[in-house]
Amino acid sequence: MEQRTLRRIDRPVSVVGLGTWQLGADWGEVSEADALAVLETSAEAGVTFYDTADVYGDGRSERILGHFVADHRDAGFMVATKMGRRAEQDPSNYVEANFRAWIDRSRTNLGTDRLDLVQLHCPPSEVIDDDRTYDVLDRLVEDGLIAAYGVSVETTAQALSAISRPHVASVQIILNAFRMKPLDEVLPAASAAGVGIIARVPLASGLLSGKYHLDTTFADDDHRTYNRDGSAFDVGETFSGVDYATGIEAAREFSALVADAGLDLTPAQAAIAWVAHQPGVSTVIPGARNVAQAQANAAAGAVAELPDSFLEGAADLYDRRIRAQVHGRW
Repeated sequence: MEQRTLRRIDRPVSVVGLGTWQLGADWGEVSEADALAVLETSAEAGVTFYDTADVYGDGRSERILGHFVADHRDAGFMVATKMGRRAEQDPSNYVEANFRAWIDRSRTNLGTDRLDLVQLHCPPSEVIDDDRTYDVLDRLVEDGLIAAYGVSVETTAQALSAISRPHVASVQIILNAFRMKPLDEVLPAASAAGVGIIARVPLASGLLSGKYHLDTTFADDDHRTYNRDGSAFDVGETFSGVDYATGIEAAREFSALVADAGLDLTPAQAAIAWVAHQPGVSTVIPGARNVAQAQANAAAGAVAELPDSFLEGAADLYDRRIRAQVHGRW
């Protein structure tokens, strides 16, 4: 698997990493044994970058990942976690005492004295724009509690604000064939500044796999059931904010594009490869609930090139079916 470098901290990351939200919660039940099997499979396939958060299963994802990494101390894995959503999303909660408490909890869960990368977990814009936020994060680096920090964002405006900060190592943002706005300004700005881009939700919550239908049902504890209206968190995290019916029809067209281009890839692999091929992307972090998904996702990291017909078709599909719904919102 290709390794790319987070330039501001000179750390290598696999071009396809693994997001571990699925291994914690909000996607239906995944046993610990199945979660560990997913992690082992991804590592065997060349994945070296793992993304988690302190709220995924109330720390369950971190703890499982911590056990896994402890058994692979010499593998050179990089683990990124996130903090900030254990409290109400009020700027007054983003203070040093809370940062330290959240980080200490993650260090315990992950079984490490120093966290590789800590990302603010989609905080309010006021937090991202506040000089004091970065003063505290710099002190945490100086104290040896974290090696580096980044910001996970919802909007391109938030991303550009974070990129402008001199010590931000990475920005995590939704980027996929149904969410192309980051291509306009965010990726060029990050590349110019040396800031890594961690691309999340590459399959638009599974839509781009082409496996779902209008009558597909999801578990009650799956965010694709309970967050379609954004009542639990930002609606853009579920199906990338695309109306489900529109997404199903667009996904059928996307699958047809893959077939017409003669790609020896599943639609999901083509969608992941599309993200990985965008200039400025450091790593793309699809999730996986089973070994087969982990293997297939990692294989997308070996795609050398994508034909122009496919790339042009994906852009046209976005413009016709998706742009009006999402481009101006995030």
